[in-house]
Amino acid sequence: MKMNSYISLLLIIAAMASCKSIRKVASTDNSGSVAATPKKRGNKREFINGIEVTLGTVTTTKQKTTTVGTSGTKKTAKPVTASNKDVEKSNWLQTKYAAPLNVPAENLTNIPLLELIDQWWGTRYCIGGSSTNCIDCSGFTQVVMRDVFELTLPRTAQEQYNLMQRIEMEDLREGDLVFFNTSGRGISHVGVYLQNNKFVHASTSQGVTITDLGGRYWSPKFRGGGRKRN
Repeated sequence: MKMNSYISLLLIIAAMASCKSIRKVASTDNSGSVAATPKKRGNKREFINGIEVTLGTVTTTKQKTTTVGTSGTKKTAKPVTASNKDVEKSNWLQTKYAAPLNVPAENLTNIPLLELIDQWWGTRYCIGGSSTNCIDCSGFTQVVMRDVFELTLPRTAQEQYNLMQRIEMEDLREGDLVFFNTSGRGISHVGVYLQNNKFVHASTSQGVTITDLGGRYWSPKFRGGGRKRN
């Protein structure tokens, strides 16, 4: 009887030990079946607030910036201006003719007129001439009025005088004609008024030059100014 009880106790102990082993194994296997929880990244990427990026430009929410080429070089619009050479030439002509006209250089704004005077300056006088080899007074006024003021004049000083509206000396302005009697036979000389009582003309002694209307020779021979009638 005692022997049977001892054997039963051993069987119970063995059964209990095997159950614990089974639970342990089961617990180990269950840990592998649980879904893994993804780890959160510590560094999160974000765009800078208020800026959007498009191909070729950088734009903020407020305004558009300079366009950038594919090479990374900034492209800026170039203003259209006169060339430096043209500006320098204009300044040089203004400075050159300010002295004979006795006016500030900035007052000389008719650059085409200055260019023409400079082109013809010193050309010698000859009756009937109309080229840069030699020219007479009415031939020169024809060239000036045609090339600068786009006006057509007849050939002789008297014919030009007859065509013009009479202008008093105090009312003369740039581009008016000034007439003289140098021979005692009506209108025999003509020039183009500039500024400050000065006129440009083809003089018999100096060729194309600038002279003062109040000069000792010209003042008593002056017969008036003229402006082409509309």
